Amino acid sequence: MKIAITGASGFVGRHVLHAAAQRKDVEVVAVSRHAPGAWLPSGMRHVALDLAAPPPDVFAVLGQPDVLIHLAWSGLPNYQSRHHYETHLAEQYRFLQLLAAAGLPSLLCAGTCFEYGMRSGELHESLPPDPRNPYGFAKDALRRELEFLAADLGFKLSWARLFYMYGEGQAPGSLYSQFIAAGISGAAEFPMSGGEQLRDFLHVTDVAQRLVRLACDAPGAGIVNVCSGRPTSVRALVEGWLEVHRWPMKLALGHYPYPAYEPMAFWGSSAKLTRLLEPT
Repeated sequence: MKIAITGASGFVGRHVLHAAAQRKDVEVVAVSRHAPGAWLPSGMRHVALDLAAPPPDVFAVLGQPDVLIHLAWSGLPNYQSRHHYETHLAEQYRFLQLLAAAGLPSLLCAGTCFEYGMRSGELHESLPPDPRNPYGFAKDALRRELEFLAADLGFKLSWARLFYMYGEGQAPGSLYSQFIAAGISGAAEFPMSGGEQLRDFLHVTDVAQRLVRLACDAPGAGIVNVCSGRPTSVRALVEGWLEVHRWPMKLALGHYPYPAYEPMAFWGSSAKLTRLLEPT
């Protein structure tokens, strides 16, 4: 099986590359705008590609993969930018339509928990989407477009709604990266919110492994939450990091206000993901 992975040089993409490389039954093609670097596993084929201006024969350029794991998306982490639907949504669709029309058999595309909007509690895939920011709106719109396209062209479609991730290589402004930087610098305190928000957290290596398994072993799964299925407070998460690293750093709780663009308590249902990935 040949797998092409877009967004391969990004935070999630780098971990997905390494997860896919562990499988003996796949050949991996890494796709990114950036030149190969230390993030590219040794011996792996790389294709430099601008998603906004793909060649007409892009399917052949990628080596006619059996499945595409599509992670590429620009403009993040600014979730409020209109760029997501004014510019990038059409670029995304044109790129994926070219591949599908040329014969791509299977597509796994990364979605977002922001598609659920401001709902609280456990979030199931059966809930109707209600995105409240431009990024979530654009992702949901792309999913709907791809569902029409899959019905017309017959390729298998999986839509992986990603929840909260953390780990090595995350953006400097993320909670995890800020925590690690503060600890390494010897900071006495780590400023954060009150930390009582309940979220669904997975380490990025676990996310990567689940994405590769979905792409290889459960094609055409439709919408799937990629999550832990467990509500965890932000405070408990950070306290766990502190316990692991044993830095003499106190948490300055309440330094930042709670974000207004998401509810205080929500997490994903992992029942469908667990069922799909159960050994047969």
